[in-house]
Amino acid sequence: SGEIDISVGMVAALAPYLMHYAIDFYGVPAVPAILLALAIAAFVGLVNGLITTRLRVPSFVTTLGMFYLLYGILLTPSRPYPVAIPEPVKGDLQTWPSAGDWASLSWCLLVVVIFHVVLTRTRWGLHTISVGGNLHGATEAGIRVNRVKVGNFMLVSVLGAFAGLMEAFRINSIDPNIGGGTRITFTAIAAAVIGGTALAGGSGTVVGALLGMFVLAVLQNGFNLIGISANPFFLILGGAILVSMIANQYLARLRRAGRT
Repeated sequence: SGEIDISVGMVAALAPYLMHYAIDFYGVPAVPAILLALAIAAFVGLVNGLITTRLRVPSFVTTLGMFYLLYGILLTPSRPYPVAIPEPVKGDLQTWPSAGDWASLSWCLLVVVIFHVVLTRTRWGLHTISVGGNLHGATEAGIRVNRVKVGNFMLVSVLGAFAGLMEAFRINSIDPNIGGGTRITFTAIAAAVIGGTALAGGSGTVVGALLGMFVLAVLQNGFNLIGISANPFFLILGGAILVSMIANQYLARLRRAGRT
């Protein structure tokens, strides 16, 4: 849709802590606490979307500010020390979402299938691509541009929170530092770009982003297995982003030339 959210990594770090506070400090049952964390993440996305669309602040600036705002909210009470998964969450509730065998991959593939269908077979998905590809044209066609963008900001935050909760369940610990750097966010962005998503909007697929992520994961794990330092991975990551963006711009010019 032509926007970017770099606060999602911090949402992923904050969501497990919200669950922890709700359960251990306020006695909220496990499932409502998880749903509460996801609802607060949706509210964060709503704020990002409204500031971007209503106040006309570039989404990069909006989400950068939200990144540091959430970082401060997270670090102030946690100071920042990992905490254990709350007892009410342990057991089947922890194992089924993420700690079980193949759980993370299964959820990943399920999300990819759902949002591939949403992006390619539903009005919402087509409107999203239209908004990113031609904002003025989408507006003239009657598409509610602001609603589409705000909705996508909310989806991003909820999915980020869900990923953070799964990671906490997987490692059996709530670590405030998993989103403290921008590595999670920028790795996700790099995967999307390598998979063919244009940061300017209007093109890209969920399956392509998944394949981009697989490429990065195979490279990173392969370096570890053959004993190569992890530092060259960042060289490859940076080069892949630059090459992908140059290729996207070149192909976009070819498509525009073909239309004219």
